[in-house]
Amino acid sequence: MLNIALRTLRARWATFAGSFVALALGVGLIATMGLALAATLDAPHRAPERFAAAPVVVRGTDTLRVTTAHGVREKRLDRPRPVPAATAAVLARLGRTVQDRTFPVRADGAPAGTVGHAWSAAAFTPYRLTSGRAPATPGEIVTTGGWAAPGARVMLHTPDGVSAGRTVVGTVVGAAPDAGFEHAGFEHAVFFTDAEAARLAPRIDTVVVYADPAAVRASAPGDLDVLTGDDRRRADPDPDRDSEALTTVNALLGTAGGVTGFVSVFVVASTFAFAVAQRRREFALLRAAGAAPRQLRRLVIVEAAVVGAVASAAGCVLGRFGAPRLAAWLVDADIAPSWFAIGGDAWPYWTAFGTGLGVALAGAWAASRRAGRVGPMEALREASVDRRTMTAGRWVAGGGLLLLGLGLLVRQVLTDPSDALHRKTYTTQPMLLITAFALLAPVVVGPLTKALAWLPARLPGVAGRLVRENVLAGVRRTASVAAPVLITVALAGSLLGVTATVNAAKAAETRAQSAADFVVTSDAGGLDPATVARVRALPGLDAAAIAPTTVYRLEDGVALVKDEARAVDPAALAAVTNLPATAGKVTDLDDRSIVVNEEWPQHTVGSQVDVWLGDGRRTSLRIAAVLRTGTGGNGAYVTPLNAPGAAPDRIDVRLRAGTDAGRAGTDAGRAGTDAGRAAAAAAALRAAVAPGGGHVLSKEQWLAVSYPATSRQTRIGTLLVLGIALLYSCIALANTLVMATADRVRDLAVLRLAGATLGQVLRLVAAEALLIVAVGTTLGAGVAALNLLGVKAALAALSVPSSPVVIPWTATGAAVAVCALLAVPAAVIPARLALRGRAVGLVGGRE
Repeated sequence: MLNIALRTLRARWATFAGSFVALALGVGLIATMGLALAATLDAPHRAPERFAAAPVVVRGTDTLRVTTAHGVREKRLDRPRPVPAATAAVLARLGRTVQDRTFPVRADGAPAGTVGHAWSAAAFTPYRLTSGRAPATPGEIVTTGGWAAPGARVMLHTPDGVSAGRTVVGTVVGAAPDAGFEHAGFEHAVFFTDAEAARLAPRIDTVVVYADPAAVRASAPGDLDVLTGDDRRRADPDPDRDSEALTTVNALLGTAGGVTGFVSVFVVASTFAFAVAQRRREFALLRAAGAAPRQLRRLVIVEAAVVGAVASAAGCVLGRFGAPRLAAWLVDADIAPSWFAIGGDAWPYWTAFGTGLGVALAGAWAASRRAGRVGPMEALREASVDRRTMTAGRWVAGGGLLLLGLGLLVRQVLTDPSDALHRKTYTTQPMLLITAFALLAPVVVGPLTKALAWLPARLPGVAGRLVRENVLAGVRRTASVAAPVLITVALAGSLLGVTATVNAAKAAETRAQSAADFVVTSDAGGLDPATVARVRALPGLDAAAIAPTTVYRLEDGVALVKDEARAVDPAALAAVTNLPATAGKVTDLDDRSIVVNEEWPQHTVGSQVDVWLGDGRRTSLRIAAVLRTGTGGNGAYVTPLNAPGAAPDRIDVRLRAGTDAGRAGTDAGRAGTDAGRAAAAAAALRAAVAPGGGHVLSKEQWLAVSYPATSRQTRIGTLLVLGIALLYSCIALANTLVMATADRVRDLAVLRLAGATLGQVLRLVAAEALLIVAVGTTLGAGVAALNLLGVKAALAALSVPSSPVVIPWTATGAAVAVCALLAVPAAVIPARLALRGRAVGLVGGRE
């Protein structure tokens, strides 16, 4: 059997070439993703940076630990508590101490995210002066990064809300690597005198103690961490940035790998099935020669095993070369850390090889059953018309997957509509419908072809009718060629369409909830109290400062859940928003209550809920109001008292009706017109926020900047998934067309004998390829339409304000155009090469 299989592979290499290439590429992509995923499992060890030379570091604990009946649950706190001044005094009695403060500063030319420190804390990194000297007076500073040279006068904005000129008296860089410390590229810093830093930021973030660690631990309260050795890295800025970056890469590659696996299985199985269908007469001849059905099935399995093993090995080689390039691209795109690289793990190769071989055998097993059913009389058939295109198994599988896919859509809308808006859901869910449509494609190919070719078939001449009838004659061929186009269009329409539709819904929801005329924001990451006070003092305006914070709660007594929240003044918030409360009133919010949404298990107005605040303190709050869940942006609301340390990131401002907001002195404001009042208010706001570095945007401008709010990682991940699907589908499309065209040489030769010129035959082949691409596009559009309708129904169930279904015409059209541009030469070139001989000879069997 092996000898026959090898001879068959050698004789029909063109038939198996498509399967080989499709499988090798699939295994290569899986190996590439697997190697990249393996590299995300472990972050490299990082030594302490910010406090690399500090003996003992004392800081507020950054971990919330809650004891439950099932063990201790932990969550990282967004804002650790400060070190109390009384504790700092106690620690000072143990030995020399240095208090460190970290606070945001902003200056023209300074990098984004620049922070301020006391000069005495510079010794712990350690920094070294490269020019100038240390600061000696409140008006002097030292900078990192070289953005300001010694002697320069810079306007610096500090947390006290005052912008003042400061003189740069020195610059520093991190210690050299040979000194045992990493380069201080983890922060951009400005150093002040110790007294000036304490005045600007009274909060003590950390205390460095020169004393015995045991004595320090005995003197520090339980809500403070005493860090020594490698534990000091927990006091670095964003100490978990490596693991968080790897989590992002892992999620991106996991989704892309899942889609890659699905596409490869889908296309390879379709290619094997088509290859078996092409060999129907060959199998019939073997049956006539005495071969039993089980021998034919065994022959197909052995052929698949040989092709699968060789193609999987080739795919592993492709993965070996592709993985480092993928890692480099992720680093260049700022998705992965700069150190991210492919390691020496072997399991991704074995996984990819086993997957490829398994896919080949699985696809061949289904195809071998069809081969075993071929009767000896099939050898006498000369017509290429498909008779039985749908088997019972195909009906069951296709119908079952279609019902399952539609059932999941309906179930989501009825039971958990918010789940339909999650990226993992709308990335993976289309796969069920894609598979169902592909399995049921032979049923709809006929009616769909007739509909698409209705007009061309009625044009003068026979070309249109001939194209239609040729496509109808080979339903299996049409379904196999259309499958790659189906998956490309379905994924492009579903992923991009759902993302855009959800973003449009979020923008519509925010627009409906906001009654603000202007929104004040800042590049510095927060608005200082002085800026907030100046805005609130403006006449004729209602202003609500909104500060992001977090609350933590136990769900079902087991899971510790982190909820995004906002700290607001209730009266001011009610004046500038129209929050969708389903129970209670937002204005009832006070320091002993909280506003929650319907996702909270306990959301009855008046009931008490136990929560942990952003600094880890536990408190019990009464539910004052319950908000509709919506698209997920309706989080919890608390008062500033329950959001320790949270700084406003925006101020929503509304013009009061019937008042002149522009009494700052402009003629337009005194005119009393809406446009004049708005212009005057904008001018007054700009003057009020300028000292603090704020920006004034209209509501529409703010919405345009904030929504669509697709994160960069999500956008790149979607493009990566679509790029892989498009690349793979295009190669599969070309392979299938080459196989299909090679199988039709005698049909094309008959056309030549009937009087058709070579150009007419090639144009006919091109038209058939375009018609099949149109069939695949229609099927893919059907899948995308069902997914978009499911998301639209979910948004309606969530009572999200009406927003349009966004169809990604440009991206989907580009994908279809690529498929069409590839399909035409993939069909025409093999036909042209095959028709180089005499038509009589081709018809006579010399193929």
